[in-house]
Amino acid sequence: MTKIALLPGRSVLEIAGDDRIEFLQGLVSNDVTQARPGQPVWAAFLTPQGKWLADFFIRAQPDRLLLECERGQIPMLVQRLGRFRLRSKVRIEPRENLSVYAAWNGTVALAGAEPDPRLPEAGYRIVSDRPLPTNAPEADWDLHRLALGLPDGSRDMESEKTVLLEAGFDELGGISWTKGCYMGQELTARTKYRGLVKRRLVPVRISGAVPAPGAPVLRDGAEVGVMRSGRDSLGLALLRIEAVSRALTCGDARVEPRMPDWMHLPERA
Repeated sequence: MTKIALLPGRSVLEIAGDDRIEFLQGLVSNDVTQARPGQPVWAAFLTPQGKWLADFFIRAQPDRLLLECERGQIPMLVQRLGRFRLRSKVRIEPRENLSVYAAWNGTVALAGAEPDPRLPEAGYRIVSDRPLPTNAPEADWDLHRLALGLPDGSRDMESEKTVLLEAGFDELGGISWTKGCYMGQELTARTKYRGLVKRRLVPVRISGAVPAPGAPVLRDGAEVGVMRSGRDSLGLALLRIEAVSRALTCGDARVEPRMPDWMHLPERA
């Protein structure tokens, strides 16, 4: 049965105006021209030094782009994106009248539903201006994305610290390597082509109480990473690559890395 859950922690930012595509194209990690009705793209907004600030799904409509993102990041995005407007013909406005839903484990025939571009198993994202019937709590969606190893914004990445290749943006289709320049591109490309990734955000199975975000993950008493988000027996942890195949602990819990099929580590490439 298809599950549908409201995601109250998500919201929508509208970018409208004649220059909206060109404006956003120079600022985000993916190719904005590839966003079409029914085909969103997933992209990140970075610092000039190539560190993560936010990520969002870009949905194309005839006269605007809708950025589905973390609700708490809307003010930051309005402010930072606004700095680059200059003489561009764009308007950047929050759309509080729009709600965000996730749907998975089946097909969806609802207005505003578009496939999650990261993985087919992730299901659909829905943006709606009216309430939709739901049959699952947000916690069920959280468990689904943890099982797939999908990061959830600031719960799993650190502002001005995380590098995209640490968080799976390459394998999950969040980076265009062919579109040309964008803010933070130099470090992103250098990280990939020089093989500089030393840590990865990986899904883990937890035996014991779920550790708090930021709790150190240990191997034989030495710190090899930190815990990020978690729920029940599933979580994500940022680990040194050489520790991914080892038995680990975090507080009183045992942490077992689980490598999803889509993830490729450097030594396995």
